[in-house]
Amino acid sequence: KTAKIGGATLVTNAKGFTLYWFVPDTATASKCNGSCATFWPPVKGPATAGAGVTGKLATIKRADGSAQATYNGHPLYTYVGDHAPGQATGNGLNVNGGVWHEVTVSVAAA
Repeated sequence: KTAKIGGATLVTNAKGFTLYWFVPDTATASKCNGSCATFWPPVKGPATAGAGVTGKLATIKRADGSAQATYNGHPLYTYVGDHAPGQATGNGLNVNGGVWHEVTVSVAAA
């Protein structure tokens, strides 16, 4: 679904937690594995669009064989630093080999 967080309309999971995308990822591969995925848990796919979600939802196959949801070609993650719906504490962090961004409704295709 979507939520207004910090003045932006963001894509969230069903519980209202902000979803993120990782700059090094591609439309077909997640670059966040191992310890990275401990801090940035991948969103399991397939995902179903809720209210306000207008982009394309799909899935990719992760290195471990599991399915991960994508939005407009960006693999999706949550962040362990967000402790309540409406937080986006992971936005702009440059960790695990790249920058993390909140997923806005209008995020361009990867």
